[in-house]
Amino acid sequence: MVLSALVFLLSLLVDRVVGDPHTPHHPVALLGRIIDWWGKPSLYPPSIQKLAGIGLWFITGSLFALPFLIFERFSPWFVYLIIGPFLLKITFAWRSLDDHRNAVLNSLNLGLNQGRKNVRMMVSRDTTALDREHILSAVYESMSENLVDSVIAPVMYYGIGEIAGIGLACAAFYRAANTMDAMLGYRDEREKLGWCAARADDILNYVPARLTGGLLLIFFGLRGRFKEAITTLIRDARKRPGYNGGIPMAVIAGGAGVAFEKPGVYRIGYAEQSLDERGNDIVKSIQFTTVLFSGLLIGALCLLHYIPNI
Repeated sequence: MVLSALVFLLSLLVDRVVGDPHTPHHPVALLGRIIDWWGKPSLYPPSIQKLAGIGLWFITGSLFALPFLIFERFSPWFVYLIIGPFLLKITFAWRSLDDHRNAVLNSLNLGLNQGRKNVRMMVSRDTTALDREHILSAVYESMSENLVDSVIAPVMYYGIGEIAGIGLACAAFYRAANTMDAMLGYRDEREKLGWCAARADDILNYVPARLTGGLLLIFFGLRGRFKEAITTLIRDARKRPGYNGGIPMAVIAGGAGVAFEKPGVYRIGYAEQSLDERGNDIVKSIQFTTVLFSGLLIGALCLLHYIPNI
């Protein structure tokens, strides 16, 4: 368990130093091409699309996780210590949240059209008519939601899996499941084929989303904004479609005193100040939550090392 904690700590260092290289050979990019290959509804009769989606969801997740499982189970400890952090880094993306935000902020300095173009890489909504505040809203909504999907959830599944010695495989399977939801979980022609991907993602993120919300409440509580954060959580979390994404968004919106709005769909929080003014507070809340959860996980893994039969 101490080795697992050290691998996780080193993976955080790899993330902060290297980030996510933009290459078609990145394992998640390769995964995306595999999903795109089979994730075309036109390949299947409508009557079997849901069944095909279930089977291919399981096969894809298992195949993606298999190399991680083989490595973790059979590599010597010193090889695991060297290579393991890089493999674990594949499953989460902390620094990329900041990188995407900075890319949009820099592009906004060149004009609204550049900002609209860049933010389109982070969200699926129509960005052609967004003003500056709504562009920033899309950025910080994405960061809030991806705090769960891209950081807390894969790290949590790594920690849980390490109890059985399969932490890398669990984190990898989660990354595959989340990627399938991102590509297929929509209410359009992909709805039947992506039904399993969408439902599984809801289930897998149920606990991580609520854990993230609790950690964010600690952050804003320390800043004297607990009442505003929890009030907005209770009032607005369900405004966003889905079971999980509205939780971190509502806590952050209330705690930071901003409004997140997807025009025509939802508005979360009350704008005490603009997102330009409170953006850094949002980033700090995400950093605090990641560091706090990482510290708790490292402590738990080290503690489990001294518990017999674990």
